[in-house]
Amino acid sequence: MNSSTEEIKDAKKLGLPKMLILGLQHMFAMFGATILVPILVDSYFHGEGLSVQVTLFFAGVGTLFFHLCTRFKVPAFLGSSFAFLGGFATVAELNVGKFADMTYGEKLPYACGGIVVAGALYLVLALIIRLVGVKTVMRFLPPVVTGPIIICIGLSLAPSAVSNASACWPLALIALAVVIIFNIWGKGMFKIIPILMGVVISYIAAIILNAAGMLNADGSPILNFAPIAEASWVGLPPFLIAKFDLTAILVMAPIALATMMEHVGDISAISATTKENFIKDPGLHRTLMGDGLATSLAAMFGGPANTTYGENTGVLELSRVFDPKVVRLAAIYAIVLGFIPKMAQVFGTMPTAIIGGISFVLYGMISAIGVRNIVENKVDFTKSRNLIIAAVILVCGLGFTNGITFTVGSTSITLTALAIAAIAGILLNAILPGNDYVFESK
Repeated sequence: MNSSTEEIKDAKKLGLPKMLILGLQHMFAMFGATILVPILVDSYFHGEGLSVQVTLFFAGVGTLFFHLCTRFKVPAFLGSSFAFLGGFATVAELNVGKFADMTYGEKLPYACGGIVVAGALYLVLALIIRLVGVKTVMRFLPPVVTGPIIICIGLSLAPSAVSNASACWPLALIALAVVIIFNIWGKGMFKIIPILMGVVISYIAAIILNAAGMLNADGSPILNFAPIAEASWVGLPPFLIAKFDLTAILVMAPIALATMMEHVGDISAISATTKENFIKDPGLHRTLMGDGLATSLAAMFGGPANTTYGENTGVLELSRVFDPKVVRLAAIYAIVLGFIPKMAQVFGTMPTAIIGGISFVLYGMISAIGVRNIVENKVDFTKSRNLIIAAVILVCGLGFTNGITFTVGSTSITLTALAIAAIAGILLNAILPGNDYVFESK
Protein backbone atom coordinates (compact mmCIF):
# COMPACT_ATOMS: atom_id res chain seq x y z
CA MET A 1 0.00 0.00 0.00
CA ASN A 2 2.98 2.31 0.06
CA SER A 3 2.91 2.62 -3.69
CA SER A 4 0.62 5.35 -4.96
CA THR A 5 -0.10 3.30 -8.10
CA GLU A 6 -1.21 0.11 -6.35
CA GLU A 7 -4.85 -0.68 -7.01
CA ILE A 8 -7.03 -2.60 -4.56
CA LYS A 9 -10.07 -4.25 -6.11
CA ASP A 10 -10.87 -6.55 -3.20
CA ALA A 11 -11.02 -4.53 0.02
CA LYS A 12 -11.48 -7.71 2.10
CA LYS A 13 -7.72 -8.16 2.21
CA LEU A 14 -7.51 -4.88 4.12
CA GLY A 15 -9.71 -6.26 6.90
CA LEU A 16 -13.17 -5.20 8.09
CA PRO A 17 -12.05 -2.27 10.30
CA LYS A 18 -10.23 -0.62 7.40
CA MET A 19 -13.15 -1.28 5.07
CA LEU A 20 -15.49 0.44 7.53
CA ILE A 21 -13.19 3.47 7.64
CA LEU A 22 -12.95 3.60 3.84
CA GLY A 23 -16.75 3.55 3.65
CA LEU A 24 -16.85 6.45 6.09
CA GLN A 25 -14.50 8.37 3.82
CA HIS A 26 -16.89 7.94 0.87
CA MET A 27 -19.77 9.13 3.04
CA PHE A 28 -17.89 12.28 4.03
CA ALA A 29 -17.03 12.96 0.38
CA MET A 30 -20.67 12.95 -0.72
CA PHE A 31 -22.15 14.49 2.42
CA GLY A 32 -21.62 18.20 1.86
CA ALA A 33 -23.07 18.33 -1.64
CA THR A 34 -25.84 15.82 -0.91
CA ILE A 35 -27.33 17.74 2.01
CA LEU A 36 -26.82 21.09 0.27
CA VAL A 37 -29.54 20.21 -2.26
CA PRO A 38 -32.36 19.86 0.31
CA ILE A 39 -31.08 22.93 2.13
CA LEU A 40 -31.33 25.00 -1.07
CA VAL A 41 -34.71 23.51 -2.05
CA ASP A 42 -36.02 24.24 1.44
CA SER A 43 -35.17 27.90 0.88
CA TYR A 44 -37.08 27.90 -2.44
CA PHE A 45 -40.14 26.49 -0.67
CA HIS A 46 -39.79 28.88 2.29
CA GLY A 47 -39.11 26.19 4.90
CA GLU A 48 -41.52 23.62 3.44
CA GLY A 49 -39.09 21.87 1.11
CA LEU A 50 -37.03 18.68 1.07
CA SER A 51 -35.80 16.97 4.23
CA VAL A 52 -32.11 16.25 4.90
CA GLN A 53 -33.09 12.96 6.56
CA VAL A 54 -35.12 11.78 3.57
CA THR A 55 -32.32 12.87 1.25
CA LEU A 56 -29.70 10.86 3.14
CA PHE A 57 -31.98 7.84 3.38
CA PHE A 58 -32.61 7.72 -0.36
CA ALA A 59 -29.00 8.48 -1.22
CA GLY A 60 -28.17 5.26 0.58
CA VAL A 61 -31.13 3.26 -0.73
CA GLY A 62 -30.61 4.59 -4.24
CA THR A 63 -26.94 3.62 -4.18
CA LEU A 64 -27.75 0.07 -3.07
CA PHE A 65 -30.46 -0.15 -5.72
CA PHE A 66 -27.99 1.06 -8.35
CA HIS A 67 -25.48 -1.60 -7.29
CA LEU A 68 -28.18 -4.27 -7.54
CA CYS A 69 -29.08 -3.15 -11.08
CA THR A 70 -25.41 -3.10 -12.12
CA ARG A 71 -24.66 -6.56 -10.75
CA PHE A 72 -22.62 -5.07 -7.85
CA LYS A 73 -19.79 -4.19 -10.25
CA VAL A 74 -19.73 -0.37 -10.42
CA PRO A 75 -18.15 1.54 -7.46
CA ALA A 76 -20.47 4.52 -7.76
CA PHE A 77 -22.29 6.49 -5.07
CA LEU A 78 -25.59 8.19 -5.89
CA GLY A 79 -26.13 11.53 -4.19
CA SER A 80 -28.45 14.50 -4.70
CA SER A 81 -28.55 15.98 -8.20
CA PHE A 82 -28.07 19.75 -8.52
CA ALA A 83 -29.45 19.72 -12.07
CA PHE A 84 -33.06 19.85 -10.84
CA LEU A 85 -32.63 22.91 -8.59
CA GLY A 86 -33.94 25.25 -11.29
CA GLY A 87 -36.98 23.03 -11.71
CA PHE A 88 -37.68 23.07 -7.98
CA ALA A 89 -37.43 26.88 -7.95
CA THR A 90 -39.84 27.10 -10.88
CA VAL A 91 -42.45 24.79 -9.33
CA ALA A 92 -42.20 26.66 -6.02
CA GLU A 93 -43.27 29.88 -7.74
CA LEU A 94 -46.01 28.42 -9.96
CA ASN A 95 -49.17 30.47 -9.45
CA VAL A 96 -51.38 29.35 -12.32
CA GLY A 97 -54.24 26.87 -12.43
CA LYS A 98 -54.41 24.51 -9.47
CA PHE A 99 -51.15 25.90 -8.10
CA ALA A 100 -52.59 29.38 -7.57
CA ASP A 101 -54.05 28.62 -4.13
CA MET A 102 -51.44 26.12 -2.94
CA THR A 103 -48.94 26.64 -0.13
CA TYR A 104 -45.28 25.95 -0.87
CA GLY A 105 -45.52 22.66 0.99
CA GLU A 106 -48.47 21.58 -1.14
CA LYS A 107 -46.51 22.26 -4.34
CA LEU A 108 -43.52 20.13 -3.32
CA PRO A 109 -45.12 16.71 -4.04
CA TYR A 110 -45.85 17.84 -7.60
CA ALA A 111 -42.20 18.76 -8.12
CA CYS A 112 -41.28 15.29 -6.88
CA GLY A 113 -43.84 13.79 -9.27
CA GLY A 114 -42.06 15.49 -12.16
CA ILE A 115 -38.79 13.89 -11.06
CA VAL A 116 -40.45 10.46 -10.95
CA VAL A 117 -41.24 10.90 -14.65
CA ALA A 118 -37.70 12.18 -15.30
CA GLY A 119 -36.32 8.98 -13.80
CA ALA A 120 -38.60 6.97 -16.07
CA LEU A 121 -36.98 8.64 -19.09
CA TYR A 122 -33.72 6.97 -18.08
CA LEU A 123 -35.45 3.65 -18.56
CA VAL A 124 -36.49 4.66 -22.08
CA LEU A 125 -32.87 5.38 -23.04
CA ALA A 126 -31.75 2.17 -21.32
CA LEU A 127 -34.27 0.23 -23.42
CA ILE A 128 -33.04 1.86 -26.62
CA ILE A 129 -29.46 0.91 -25.76
CA ARG A 130 -30.57 -2.63 -24.97
CA LEU A 131 -32.35 -2.92 -28.32
CA VAL A 132 -29.81 -1.33 -30.68
CA GLY A 133 -26.67 -2.23 -28.72
CA VAL A 134 -24.16 -0.16 -26.80
CA LYS A 135 -21.76 -0.04 -29.78
CA THR A 136 -24.31 1.84 -31.85
CA VAL A 137 -24.97 4.32 -29.06
CA MET A 138 -21.30 4.74 -28.11
CA ARG A 139 -20.43 5.66 -31.69
CA PHE A 140 -22.08 8.97 -30.78
CA LEU A 141 -20.09 9.14 -27.52
CA PRO A 142 -16.42 8.57 -28.39
CA PRO A 143 -13.57 9.73 -26.10
CA VAL A 144 -13.31 13.01 -28.02
CA VAL A 145 -16.80 13.76 -26.66
CA THR A 146 -16.78 12.11 -23.23
CA GLY A 147 -13.23 13.24 -22.33
CA PRO A 148 -13.94 16.98 -22.60
CA ILE A 149 -17.30 16.47 -20.88
CA ILE A 150 -15.52 14.83 -17.93
CA ILE A 151 -13.09 17.77 -17.86
CA CYS A 152 -16.06 20.14 -17.77
CA ILE A 153 -17.68 18.22 -14.92
CA GLY A 154 -14.64 18.87 -12.73
CA LEU A 155 -13.94 22.44 -13.84
CA SER A 156 -17.60 23.46 -13.61
CA LEU A 157 -17.45 22.52 -9.93
CA ALA A 158 -14.31 24.62 -9.38
CA PRO A 159 -16.17 27.88 -8.54
CA SER A 160 -18.08 25.96 -5.86
CA ALA A 161 -14.81 24.82 -4.29
CA VAL A 162 -13.44 28.37 -4.25
CA SER A 163 -16.72 29.82 -2.96
CA ASN A 164 -16.88 27.33 -0.09
CA ALA A 165 -13.20 27.76 0.76
CA SER A 166 -13.54 31.55 0.84
CA ALA A 167 -15.79 31.25 3.90
CA CYS A 168 -12.59 30.75 5.92
CA TRP A 169 -9.39 30.42 3.92
CA PRO A 170 -7.14 29.36 6.84
CA LEU A 171 -9.43 26.40 7.58
CA ALA A 172 -9.75 25.50 3.89
CA LEU A 173 -5.98 25.52 3.45
CA ILE A 174 -5.58 23.26 6.49
CA ALA A 175 -8.02 20.76 4.96
CA LEU A 176 -6.25 20.93 1.58
CA ALA A 177 -2.80 20.56 3.14
CA VAL A 178 -3.83 17.53 5.21
CA VAL A 179 -5.25 15.76 2.14
CA ILE A 180 -2.07 16.41 0.16
CA ILE A 181 0.26 15.38 2.99
CA PHE A 182 -1.53 12.08 3.67
CA ASN A 183 -1.89 11.28 -0.02
CA ILE A 184 1.78 11.90 -0.83
CA TRP A 185 3.60 10.99 2.37
CA GLY A 186 1.06 8.85 4.22
CA LYS A 187 1.93 5.29 5.13
CA GLY A 188 -0.23 2.19 5.21
CA MET A 189 -3.89 2.79 5.92
CA PHE A 190 -3.43 6.57 6.23
CA LYS A 191 -2.37 6.77 2.60
CA ILE A 192 -5.73 5.53 1.34
CA ILE A 193 -7.93 7.70 3.59
CA PRO A 194 -6.59 11.22 2.89
CA ILE A 195 -10.10 12.69 2.54
CA LEU A 196 -11.24 11.31 5.88
CA MET A 197 -8.07 12.55 7.57
CA GLY A 198 -8.60 15.95 5.98
CA VAL A 199 -12.13 16.11 7.39
CA VAL A 200 -11.19 14.93 10.89
CA ILE A 201 -8.06 17.03 11.38
CA SER A 202 -9.53 20.20 9.86
CA TYR A 203 -12.69 19.78 11.97
CA ILE A 204 -10.52 19.62 15.09
CA ALA A 205 -8.79 22.76 13.81
CA ALA A 206 -12.22 24.37 13.34
CA ILE A 207 -13.11 23.66 16.97
CA ILE A 208 -9.85 25.27 18.09
CA LEU A 209 -10.25 28.30 15.81
CA ASN A 210 -13.88 28.72 16.88
CA ALA A 211 -12.88 28.60 20.56
CA ALA A 212 -10.19 31.20 19.85
CA GLY A 213 -12.86 33.55 18.50
CA MET A 214 -12.12 33.33 14.77
CA LEU A 215 -15.11 33.99 12.52
CA ASN A 216 -15.98 33.22 8.94
CA ALA A 217 -15.35 35.90 6.34
CA ASP A 218 -19.00 37.03 6.59
CA GLY A 219 -18.73 37.41 10.36
CA SER A 220 -20.65 34.25 11.25
CA PRO A 221 -19.25 31.64 13.68
CA ILE A 222 -17.17 28.87 12.15
CA LEU A 223 -19.23 26.30 14.06
CA ASN A 224 -22.84 26.44 15.21
CA PHE A 225 -23.91 23.62 17.54
CA ALA A 226 -27.45 24.92 18.21
CA PRO A 227 -29.16 22.63 15.65
CA ILE A 228 -27.51 19.60 17.28
CA ALA A 229 -28.97 20.39 20.69
CA GLU A 230 -32.45 20.87 19.22
CA ALA A 231 -32.49 17.61 17.21
CA SER A 232 -33.72 14.29 18.61
CA TRP A 233 -31.62 11.12 18.63
CA VAL A 234 -34.03 8.87 16.74
CA GLY A 235 -36.77 9.73 14.30
CA LEU A 236 -38.36 8.54 11.08
CA PRO A 237 -37.52 10.56 7.98
CA PRO A 238 -40.55 12.74 7.05
CA PHE A 239 -41.54 10.92 3.86
CA LEU A 240 -44.22 12.25 1.53
CA ILE A 241 -46.00 10.81 -1.51
CA ALA A 242 -45.40 12.37 -4.92
CA LYS A 243 -48.30 13.84 -6.89
CA PHE A 244 -48.56 14.33 -10.63
CA ASP A 245 -49.55 17.29 -12.76
CA LEU A 246 -48.63 17.94 -16.40
CA THR A 247 -47.38 21.46 -15.68
CA ALA A 248 -44.91 20.29 -13.05
CA ILE A 249 -43.92 17.29 -15.19
CA LEU A 250 -43.08 19.59 -18.12
CA VAL A 251 -40.86 21.60 -15.78
CA MET A 252 -38.96 18.70 -14.23
CA ALA A 253 -38.93 15.82 -16.72
CA PRO A 254 -36.98 17.50 -19.58
CA ILE A 255 -34.07 18.05 -17.19
CA ALA A 256 -33.45 14.30 -17.54
CA LEU A 257 -31.98 15.02 -20.98
CA ALA A 258 -29.19 16.86 -19.22
CA THR A 259 -28.67 14.43 -16.38
CA MET A 260 -28.56 11.43 -18.70
CA MET A 261 -25.68 13.03 -20.58
CA GLU A 262 -23.95 13.77 -17.28
CA HIS A 263 -24.51 10.13 -16.31
CA VAL A 264 -22.61 8.96 -19.39
CA GLY A 265 -19.76 11.32 -18.49
CA ASP A 266 -19.69 10.10 -14.87
CA ILE A 267 -19.68 6.42 -15.85
CA SER A 268 -16.92 7.16 -18.35
CA ALA A 269 -14.96 8.87 -15.56
CA ILE A 270 -15.40 5.92 -13.19
CA SER A 271 -14.38 3.54 -15.97
CA ALA A 272 -11.27 5.60 -16.70
CA THR A 273 -10.39 5.75 -13.00
CA THR A 274 -10.75 2.03 -12.31
CA LYS A 275 -9.58 0.92 -15.79
CA GLU A 276 -12.73 -1.18 -16.08
CA ASN A 277 -15.13 -0.63 -18.99
CA PHE A 278 -18.43 -0.36 -17.13
CA ILE A 279 -20.15 0.95 -20.27
CA LYS A 280 -19.48 -2.51 -21.73
CA ASP A 281 -19.93 -4.58 -18.56
CA PRO A 282 -22.37 -4.48 -16.83
CA GLY A 283 -23.50 -2.13 -19.61
CA LEU A 284 -24.64 1.45 -19.99
CA HIS A 285 -28.26 0.28 -20.11
CA ARG A 286 -27.88 -1.20 -16.62
CA THR A 287 -26.21 1.89 -15.13
CA LEU A 288 -28.91 4.12 -16.65
CA MET A 289 -31.61 1.78 -15.36
CA GLY A 290 -30.12 1.85 -11.86
CA ASP A 291 -29.80 5.63 -11.84
CA GLY A 292 -33.30 6.12 -13.23
CA LEU A 293 -34.99 3.72 -10.83
CA ALA A 294 -33.12 5.21 -7.87
CA THR A 295 -34.22 8.69 -8.92
CA SER A 296 -37.87 7.71 -9.37
CA LEU A 297 -37.92 5.79 -6.07
CA ALA A 298 -36.44 8.71 -4.13
CA ALA A 299 -38.80 11.27 -5.66
CA MET A 300 -41.87 9.06 -5.14
CA PHE A 301 -41.38 9.41 -1.38
CA GLY A 302 -40.15 12.99 -1.14
CA GLY A 303 -36.45 12.84 -1.97
CA PRO A 304 -34.43 14.69 -4.63
CA ALA A 305 -33.23 13.15 -7.87
CA ASN A 306 -30.15 10.96 -7.52
CA THR A 307 -27.05 11.06 -9.68
CA THR A 308 -23.67 9.35 -9.79
CA TYR A 309 -21.30 11.50 -7.74
CA GLY A 310 -18.06 12.91 -9.10
CA GLU A 311 -16.86 13.56 -5.55
CA ASN A 312 -16.72 9.83 -4.90
CA THR A 313 -14.93 9.23 -8.20
CA GLY A 314 -12.28 11.58 -6.87
CA VAL A 315 -12.06 9.45 -3.72
CA LEU A 316 -11.54 6.34 -5.86
CA GLU A 317 -8.68 8.06 -7.66
CA LEU A 318 -7.03 9.18 -4.42
CA SER A 319 -7.47 5.99 -2.39
CA ARG A 320 -6.90 3.53 -5.28
CA VAL A 321 -9.45 1.24 -3.59
CA PHE A 322 -11.95 0.30 -6.29
CA ASP A 323 -14.04 -2.29 -4.45
CA PRO A 324 -17.79 -1.48 -4.77
CA LYS A 325 -18.35 -3.04 -1.32
CA VAL A 326 -16.70 0.01 0.23
CA VAL A 327 -19.18 2.30 -1.51
CA ARG A 328 -22.06 0.13 -0.31
CA LEU A 329 -20.83 0.61 3.25
CA ALA A 330 -21.10 4.37 2.71
CA ALA A 331 -24.67 3.81 1.50
CA ILE A 332 -25.53 1.92 4.68
CA TYR A 333 -24.07 4.75 6.77
CA ALA A 334 -26.27 7.23 4.90
CA ILE A 335 -29.40 5.13 5.52
CA VAL A 336 -28.64 4.89 9.23
CA LEU A 337 -28.06 8.65 9.46
CA GLY A 338 -31.48 9.15 7.90
CA PHE A 339 -32.98 7.78 11.13
CA ILE A 340 -30.74 9.79 13.49
CA PRO A 341 -31.65 13.50 13.25
CA LYS A 342 -29.03 14.51 15.81
CA MET A 343 -26.17 12.80 13.96
CA ALA A 344 -27.38 14.28 10.68
CA GLN A 345 -27.12 17.71 12.31
CA VAL A 346 -23.64 16.90 13.66
CA PHE A 347 -22.41 16.29 10.13
CA GLY A 348 -24.43 19.26 9.01
CA THR A 349 -22.24 21.52 11.16
CA MET A 350 -19.29 20.74 8.89
CA PRO A 351 -17.86 24.18 8.00
CA THR A 352 -18.23 24.98 4.31
CA ALA A 353 -14.58 25.99 4.27
CA ILE A 354 -13.54 22.39 4.99
CA ILE A 355 -15.72 21.13 2.15
CA GLY A 356 -14.17 23.78 -0.09
CA GLY A 357 -10.59 22.90 0.82
CA ILE A 358 -11.11 19.20 0.16
CA SER A 359 -12.99 19.94 -3.05
CA PHE A 360 -9.88 21.60 -4.48
CA VAL A 361 -8.42 18.13 -4.84
CA LEU A 362 -11.57 16.16 -5.62
CA TYR A 363 -12.87 18.42 -8.37
CA GLY A 364 -9.43 18.79 -9.93
CA MET A 365 -9.08 15.01 -9.95
CA ILE A 366 -12.26 14.69 -12.01
CA SER A 367 -10.90 16.98 -14.71
CA ALA A 368 -7.56 15.19 -14.63
CA ILE A 369 -9.42 11.91 -15.23
CA GLY A 370 -10.97 13.48 -18.33
CA VAL A 371 -7.53 14.42 -19.63
CA ARG A 372 -6.32 10.89 -18.97
CA ASN A 373 -9.33 9.48 -20.80
CA ILE A 374 -8.34 11.46 -23.89
CA VAL A 375 -4.67 10.49 -23.64
CA GLU A 376 -5.21 6.78 -23.01
CA ASN A 377 -7.63 6.52 -25.94
CA LYS A 378 -5.10 8.32 -28.15
CA VAL A 379 -7.51 10.96 -29.42
CA ASP A 380 -5.83 12.53 -32.45
CA PHE A 381 -5.91 16.30 -32.07
CA THR A 382 -4.06 16.80 -35.32
CA LYS A 383 -7.50 16.24 -36.86
CA SER A 384 -9.49 19.47 -37.15
CA ARG A 385 -12.79 17.68 -36.38
CA ASN A 386 -11.50 16.51 -33.01
CA LEU A 387 -10.16 19.96 -32.13
CA ILE A 388 -13.47 21.57 -33.05
CA ILE A 389 -15.54 19.08 -31.06
CA ALA A 390 -13.37 19.42 -27.94
CA ALA A 391 -13.24 23.21 -28.26
CA VAL A 392 -17.00 23.63 -28.54
CA ILE A 393 -17.65 21.25 -25.63
CA LEU A 394 -15.21 23.09 -23.35
CA VAL A 395 -16.59 26.54 -24.18
CA CYS A 396 -20.20 25.40 -23.80
CA GLY A 397 -19.52 23.50 -20.58
CA LEU A 398 -17.67 26.38 -18.95
CA GLY A 399 -19.21 29.38 -20.68
CA PHE A 400 -22.94 28.89 -20.17
CA THR A 401 -22.72 29.38 -16.43
CA ASN A 402 -26.47 29.96 -16.11
CA GLY A 403 -27.44 27.49 -18.82
CA ILE A 404 -30.05 28.29 -21.45
CA THR A 405 -33.66 28.89 -20.47
CA PHE A 406 -36.51 28.61 -22.94
CA THR A 407 -40.26 28.39 -22.73
CA VAL A 408 -42.51 25.57 -23.89
CA GLY A 409 -46.12 26.73 -23.63
CA SER A 410 -46.21 28.44 -20.26
CA THR A 411 -43.37 26.39 -18.79
CA SER A 412 -39.78 27.59 -18.43
CA ILE A 413 -37.12 24.92 -19.00
CA THR A 414 -33.41 25.31 -18.31
CA LEU A 415 -30.64 23.27 -19.93
CA THR A 416 -27.51 23.23 -17.75
CA ALA A 417 -24.09 24.05 -19.18
CA LEU A 418 -23.08 20.38 -19.09
CA ALA A 419 -26.23 19.40 -20.97
CA ILE A 420 -25.52 22.04 -23.62
CA ALA A 421 -21.92 20.83 -23.90
CA ALA A 422 -23.01 17.19 -24.22
CA ILE A 423 -25.65 17.95 -26.85
CA ALA A 424 -23.25 20.14 -28.85
CA GLY A 425 -20.50 17.51 -28.71
CA ILE A 426 -22.79 14.65 -29.71
CA LEU A 427 -24.26 16.62 -32.64
CA LEU A 428 -20.87 17.76 -33.94
CA ASN A 429 -19.47 14.23 -33.65
CA ALA A 430 -22.44 12.91 -35.65
CA ILE A 431 -22.33 15.63 -38.31
CA LEU A 432 -18.61 16.21 -38.94
CA PRO A 433 -16.96 13.68 -41.28
CA GLY A 434 -14.13 11.42 -40.14
CA ASN A 435 -15.71 9.61 -37.18
CA ASP A 436 -13.69 6.41 -37.14
CA TYR A 437 -14.20 5.50 -33.47
CA VAL A 438 -15.04 1.86 -32.77
CA PHE A 439 -16.18 1.02 -29.26
CA GLU A 440 -14.35 -1.99 -27.87
CA SER A 441 -14.03 -3.57 -24.44
CA LYS A 442 -10.69 -2.97 -22.75
